[in-house]
Amino acid sequence: MPSIFITGAGRGLGLEFARQYSAAGWTVTAACRDPSRASDLAALSVETVALDLADASSILRAAERLAGRSFDILLNNAGVYGEGQQFGRLSEREWERVMLVNTIAPVKLTEAFLPHLLAGQRKLAVFLTSKMGSIADNSSGGSYIYRSSKAALNAAVKSLSIDLAPRGVTTLLLHPGWVQTDMGGPNALITPEESIAGMRRRIDEVEPGQPLKFLDYAGALLPW
Repeated sequence: MPSIFITGAGRGLGLEFARQYSAAGWTVTAACRDPSRASDLAALSVETVALDLADASSILRAAERLAGRSFDILLNNAGVYGEGQQFGRLSEREWERVMLVNTIAPVKLTEAFLPHLLAGQRKLAVFLTSKMGSIADNSSGGSYIYRSSKAALNAAVKSLSIDLAPRGVTTLLLHPGWVQTDMGGPNALITPEESIAGMRRRIDEVEPGQPLKFLDYAGALLPW
C-alpha cells in the first residue's frame, strides 16, 4: 500500500489531500500543529502527528517519532500568507515568520525526513508553491512577503532537485490555483476538491528521475 506524509493537514488543501489519498487507499500520515483540535482530520481515521513548522525542534521530534517508517511521497503542503504586504508597512518580524514557514521549514523537514523518503518506493518530494512566486509572471507588484517566500522556496527546491537526484529522489513544485480556502477566500476560482484532484494527477504523472518542473494543478508549465 503506498504511503504519504502530508504537512498542514488540519484544514484547507492539506485536509483535502488527506481525504482524497485516504479514500484512494493510501496509508496517510497527516501532520498539523494540534491534532486534538483538528476534528475534520480526526474524522478521516488517518494517522496524525503534531508538527509546528515554525519550531525546528518540532520537526525533529516528528521525524524521531516516525523513525523506521517509510514514505513514498513527502508532501510539503503547509504555508502561510502573512500580514502587512504593502510597501511602506512591511513588518520585518512578519517577513521572517513567513520565510521560516514557507521557505526554511519545508527544506528542513525534507532534511529530517530524508531517511523515511529513501526507504519508500517512489522517493518523491512534492512542494506546494505559488504562481505568485514566479518573477516572470509578476505584473501587479505587491504581496512582497508572500511572493518572496515562494520565490525563495522555488530556488531552494531547485537545489534540492540537483542534490538529491543521485540518491534517487525526485522533486516537484506545484501551484494549486486560486482555491476557495481560508487563504484564497470565497471568491477564488476553484474548490479544494478540484485543486487536489488536479494536483494528484500531476503527482501520478511524475516519472522517476525527471527534471524539476513548476506546474499548476491543471498541468500547465509555469515560468520561473
